[in-house]
Amino acid sequence: MAKPLVYIDGQSGTTGLQIADRLGSRTDIELLKISDEKHRDVEERKRIMNEADIVFFCLPDDAAKEAAELVVNPKTRIIDAATVHRVAPGWDYGILELSGERRAAIAASKRVANPGCHASGFVIPVYALVEMGVIPKDLPLTAFSLTGYSGGGKKMIAEYEEENRPAELSSPRIYGLTLKHKHIPEMQKICGLTHAPVFLPVVDDYYKGMAVTLMLHNSQLTGVKSAQDVQKKLEEWYADAKMVQVHGFGYDGMIAANSLAGSDKMQLIVNGHEDQTIVTALFDNLGKGASGSAVQNMNIMLGFDETAGLNV
Repeated sequence: MAKPLVYIDGQSGTTGLQIADRLGSRTDIELLKISDEKHRDVEERKRIMNEADIVFFCLPDDAAKEAAELVVNPKTRIIDAATVHRVAPGWDYGILELSGERRAAIAASKRVANPGCHASGFVIPVYALVEMGVIPKDLPLTAFSLTGYSGGGKKMIAEYEEENRPAELSSPRIYGLTLKHKHIPEMQKICGLTHAPVFLPVVDDYYKGMAVTLMLHNSQLTGVKSAQDVQKKLEEWYADAKMVQVHGFGYDGMIAANSLAGSDKMQLIVNGHEDQTIVTALFDNLGKGASGSAVQNMNIMLGFDETAGLNV
């Protein structure tokens, strides 16, 4: 039986390189490549994309939208790492752990929108708690996210790694100050929330790793009396998940946002008391927040074990 043909469009970017790293040593697929001099040749890209069984888009939004129009072979399936298709009709949102129905939809899909990194850390706990009826859909939510600078792509990486960089790059920097971060639409839609969450991202002076924290008042929740009850609910929902793990209640010490750097797993950590709860999603922004998630989606679309080629 012929091996599935896989192509990465935008393979020189951070996400593309990370996907290529996970696929490079695999013997169950054939990775198609384009020469350096032709990676901007539209006709050559179109030819390769329509030859492939799976195409990853690791492109800016406008380029991803244009690339999708180049795929005319009905057998070619797309996994788009850009933002543009995450809430678009006809595209399946790519977090397979959320439910059995979503896993089945991704496995059969021709068009999968890979989730945003910040969004992954919000959606995975919130979706479960909304579906279980713990978080009312009309409850306004607040979250913040700590991320390594690799999430900003090549330009930001170069800025942080410049020898004579500005002093402010040595401290945490709050951004997204308009409160209209590009990941918010998927956070709201996928979780079925009435209100867009108040969301604040923070970038800091480390390469990769992410900690997204949701803050809750227990009096506004349903069916739980304490933070420990929230932990039990999440543990129940994700009991069978291979790449999402729920930590035992409470965390000894401080949560370091880069603790899972290099891993493709996510860990949910619940802390708090009878009145208040925080849920922190700890993961690698380049792993479960991007390339690891994309490869995981590819695996089930091709009928492989979902952890194949991943850093487990």
